[in-house]
Amino acid sequence: MYPSLNLKHKESNNFVLLAGPCVIEGETMAMEIAERIVTITDKLNIPYVFKGSYRKANRSRNDSFTGIGDEKALKVLRKVSETFGIPVVSDIHSADEAKMAAEYVDVLQIPAFLCRQTDLLIAAAETGRCVNIKKGQFLSPAAMEFAAQKIVDAGNPNVMLTDRGTTFGYYDLIVDYRGIPEMQSFGYPVVLDVTHSLQQPNSASGVTGGKPQLIETIARAGVAVGVDGLFMETHPDPKNAKSDGANMLQLDLLEGVLTRLTAIRQTINKF
Repeated sequence: MYPSLNLKHKESNNFVLLAGPCVIEGETMAMEIAERIVTITDKLNIPYVFKGSYRKANRSRNDSFTGIGDEKALKVLRKVSETFGIPVVSDIHSADEAKMAAEYVDVLQIPAFLCRQTDLLIAAAETGRCVNIKKGQFLSPAAMEFAAQKIVDAGNPNVMLTDRGTTFGYYDLIVDYRGIPEMQSFGYPVVLDVTHSLQQPNSASGVTGGKPQLIETIARAGVAVGVDGLFMETHPDPKNAKSDGANMLQLDLLEGVLTRLTAIRQTINKF
């Protein structure tokens, strides 16, 4: 399902987990989060990819935190990968970033707002890295077949698609679970971005809100539908996270959530 990634527990037939902080705030924080999640995923036989953005380019306000510096953050991601023996994923925002980021990370992630940018997709494909394309909030699931085809036509078959909700009015998103099997029919793994699906973007304050109390609800439904992977942002102290804290899962809650989700997956696998 993810042939280009060196995933532990791949044989478990569990969902793949992409999880970590929204943005790399520093080495100590990243290593602590990664160590905790690796311990949990090893216990539950969950294939795991550490997620952390080396830079946040899409911010509502000019004074929002964007990162600690590209190269510094990318080196942190590489250290996480080498220390724990796990793949890492990070966003890229322009075509000229693809080659740079590919030297440090295993999966190049295309942000939802940029999923139609042909030059960005082709540049990511040409690195040979696995490319995770997030579905635009403004697109139908069917439209993602063409985004994936751009990667394949560039000679790279290693594609993942991620649903992160669909725009529902000005301040909310909704997950249409029909899109998961529809995108799976294209022949690519499909991931559900649980925490971003619970964002409340474009708020009047210029700071994105969210409904983290529904994280497990959204994730349970995704696992029940048969999604291939789950994407979750998590932080030891979401209230003081420097980006997207309003829709993150508190790290202390992660093991319980994943334990229950794994039980659902094991039940689904019987049928």
